[in-house]
Amino acid sequence: MSGAKEKKRAKKMRNQPASVTLPAEPGPFPGGGSRACPIPGDVLSEHQYQQQKFLNQSSGPSYRKDQYFPKGQNRGERGRGRGGWQGGWQGGRQSISEEMPRYITVSTFAQARAAEINAMLKAVSQKSSNSMVFQTLPRHMRRRAMSHNVKRLPRRLQEIAKKEAEKAVHQKKEQSKTKCRKARRRHINLVAEFNRRQRKNIWLETHIWHAKRFHMVKKWGYCLGNSPTEKCYRACYRAMTKHCLLQDLSYYCCLELTGKENELLKQLAQICSIDTGLTFGEAGCLSGRFEGSVNLYRADRYPEDMLGPVTFIWKPRDGSENRQLWIWMHPALKQGILGELKAIFQCSEPEETCIPEPATTSVQEEKQMDVVLSIGKKRKKEDKEGGKAVPVKKIIGDGTRDPFQSYTWISQTTGVVISDRSMEILRYRLIGPLSHSVLTETLKAASLQTEMADSETGLNNWWVENCKDSEKVSLHQCQSAIFELLEGLSSPSQLPPGAILGLTVGDPRVNMPKKKTKAMPDFEKYRDNDKVRQLYLEGVPVECAHSFIWDQDICKNVTENKISEQDLNHMRAQLLVPGSHLDLGPCESKIPILLVQQPGKMAGEDRPGWGSGWDIYLPKGWGMAFWIPFIYRGVRVGGLQEALKHSEYQRTPHTPNDFPDCQAGKQFAKELETSLLEKFKRRPPAKRPNYVKLGTLSPFIIPWGQLTKNWEERMKASGEFVHPSSPHTEHCAIKGHSFYDPKAENMKEASPVTGEVEETMEITSSEGALKTEDVTGTQDVGERDETTARSDFVVLRSEKVLMQLSAWCYPTAGKDRRIRLVSRLGQKEMTEDVFLPILMSYPRALVWVNLSLLRKGNPELHAMICIPTEDDLLHLSKDKLFCGPQEPKHRDIFKHKVQKLKEEKKKKKDNIKALEGDPPSVPEEETAERHEDLILGLWSDALPDVTSHCSRTLLGYVTRGDFSLAAGCGEALGFVSVTGLVYMLHNQPADKKGLVLLRTPASLQYRFARLTIEV
Repeated sequence: MSGAKEKKRAKKMRNQPASVTLPAEPGPFPGGGSRACPIPGDVLSEHQYQQQKFLNQSSGPSYRKDQYFPKGQNRGERGRGRGGWQGGWQGGRQSISEEMPRYITVSTFAQARAAEINAMLKAVSQKSSNSMVFQTLPRHMRRRAMSHNVKRLPRRLQEIAKKEAEKAVHQKKEQSKTKCRKARRRHINLVAEFNRRQRKNIWLETHIWHAKRFHMVKKWGYCLGNSPTEKCYRACYRAMTKHCLLQDLSYYCCLELTGKENELLKQLAQICSIDTGLTFGEAGCLSGRFEGSVNLYRADRYPEDMLGPVTFIWKPRDGSENRQLWIWMHPALKQGILGELKAIFQCSEPEETCIPEPATTSVQEEKQMDVVLSIGKKRKKEDKEGGKAVPVKKIIGDGTRDPFQSYTWISQTTGVVISDRSMEILRYRLIGPLSHSVLTETLKAASLQTEMADSETGLNNWWVENCKDSEKVSLHQCQSAIFELLEGLSSPSQLPPGAILGLTVGDPRVNMPKKKTKAMPDFEKYRDNDKVRQLYLEGVPVECAHSFIWDQDICKNVTENKISEQDLNHMRAQLLVPGSHLDLGPCESKIPILLVQQPGKMAGEDRPGWGSGWDIYLPKGWGMAFWIPFIYRGVRVGGLQEALKHSEYQRTPHTPNDFPDCQAGKQFAKELETSLLEKFKRRPPAKRPNYVKLGTLSPFIIPWGQLTKNWEERMKASGEFVHPSSPHTEHCAIKGHSFYDPKAENMKEASPVTGEVEETMEITSSEGALKTEDVTGTQDVGERDETTARSDFVVLRSEKVLMQLSAWCYPTAGKDRRIRLVSRLGQKEMTEDVFLPILMSYPRALVWVNLSLLRKGNPELHAMICIPTEDDLLHLSKDKLFCGPQEPKHRDIFKHKVQKLKEEKKKKKDNIKALEGDPPSVPEEETAERHEDLILGLWSDALPDVTSHCSRTLLGYVTRGDFSLAAGCGEALGFVSVTGLVYMLHNQPADKKGLVLLRTPASLQYRFARLTIEV
């Protein structure tokens, strides 16, 4: 039966009972015709029907086929034609009588007819569509009032219409009364809508401002601005270099630890190592004078199981036994670090006495309700029941927090209290050489106050009490004097790194200019000031690092007693001279803040101090009150992409992108792989690169574990490590003794014949290298997923070893020798006695490197860092314009599998159509799952040896790369194997040390680059 006939028959049978069927095959009538419907009384079984037919034929006269049809033509052929049922009645009544039964059973016949009548009545009474009753009437009888007035319908339909109306009332959802835009844009409705949307993802206090100007993304449970909608890539770089760039870092998480100093230091020493640099116990940081940074690991697991980088601030000593410590971290690292802190301090029970409130409102806003009503604005004072209307509370802080859940944990054994203060303290970052000028113009030190402004609201009562203490008054004056001296600095990098300055300032909204201006320093005012020189040398005194922001009660008081924007604008409107300065007097809010200097670029020899600036810490609720005045000082605002570029130009790892040994870094790599793979699949095969032919094994995720594993296996295949104290170290030549030399293999693989490339990849040299098949066979399939498996590599962060490797990367001969001698002072020469202990201590380690291209080129994400051969270096020496060699094109060994799979899918599709929609069998589904990851252009099997897959030995990968506006050439950041790096440096000539080759995943062109390690 054709598809059209099937649809026609299905349409006929849609509302028919199950006992009525239409035959699908031609009937037994002469001429090939068929009955339109079966015989009504035919309720007998097929066997009984055939038996009755045989009896009828035997009792009556016999008819032959030749009697009705000519020779050579059967009934079916005679019945076909345009006329349809042409020969149905040509056989006369006798042909019909032979199909009719002679007798029927009355009871069975009556039951069948009763079922059909019931089905017919049911089909008539039920509606087959979603139309209303009045829509079933003819068009000339319809009236518009029928939809709401039942009496306008005919009487026979009024009862049904009433039932429909009652049913619609119950099913109808309660619609919002504020449908129009004017109603939706009312303040109270906007606040309610914004509160609802904050229950799932946390909003920063500057979210509305960002949402109008930025591309927003949802990451780590927050709604964050990714990049501005306007074209400002170069403008943001100019702001970071010459003026100021502003960023909202309030999404960073803060954990506060309170307890005895000795107990805190004892337990925190388990999760950090002095080998990586400063720790929590550093003297300058412990006093509260400087901010520190440290890499955290799981307890006693260094250098494995990294948790992530954090910054910390100690509260200056105030004579009490307990100390307070703030640990700031990226939100992707919060859960792991919080769990480890609770484990080492043995915090099991939450402290029930401190339950933070997720939503707070201004008390002064409720107290001044009468003042607001007198302005002339209509406000609803009573609700529907006549009671006092409760105003909608605006969410301040983390709106996703459960108000009945405690976010404080206490240790019964150590007495340490851990509090989660995320979104309780706001954090803004000002980047640029004039960021201190923006601060000094925007913020003014708070004036002294000895009288209470309003005893009922408690406005500034904490400030009045502190102003009565002469020591705190002198401290505030000292802090104000140092803050004013910042205007005489040419750059924040002139201060000691991480300097902290506490301060109490007035309301910045009062000092806002009429229009946007650009903050500029006044060097003439402080040119010959000795205090500025003293600030250069000594930095901020320890006592000036104190701030009231450490007191949670003071922060809560400042947040609750903030003057609303409406009241502030009303006061401005009542000024005698419009636009003049508004003096609030004792009613002006006093806000405690904390200023922390950011040193900028410290490692390396070029651009020292680039990207320096200030971090400002505020109590919650004051975000927009500080944000808008900063904007009016001419700052440029950046998002997540600008923060990424800032760290890229500083050549520092960015969290969590550049931490592959951290759980957050693995999760980031997994999400990046998913997005890149989806983007790759959206393009047709002709419009996307074939990575198999380009020799790129893993273009979307970097197999760090296999890279370090393959380098370790190369070393083991070349022989055992020579002990540093061996007296025969001079006999350990480069070739075949302490290192595997792929020279012969590389020479074969560099052949320009593209058809024989795969054959060269499978052979091994006589030096004893591992075969690719062995590596592939021993590798587990699940090992490709680096994000789920346990990390089998570490990242080298030992400062001593990094300084040694950094010195070895510089050339020891040639024109750069004298320039690089300074950085080599105090370091040992590259001998086997020195580097073999490093390799034995870190057999599977990665090291962070930065690369700068010698010629043209733009490095991209996941670009490959390779070792140049002797011929490549020789060619570069002869031709200075030599860009680099080319990778021979590989053969796609998966192409025939993909084509075969495509043919199988096509056959399966045809079979399904032939079977008229029958479901596929189980073996076919298993086959589809097995070939699901078979994609044209991607390596589908287990990865072979990644180091020797191409003609140049693989050393590492690039995690970030782009054209650098700061350096004027292509720059890249990434990781390389420590074993491979030492092998390369040991074999390279003295004047070519540190030269590597870069190749992007979608290209065959290698380009020369200079590799350095900045410490």
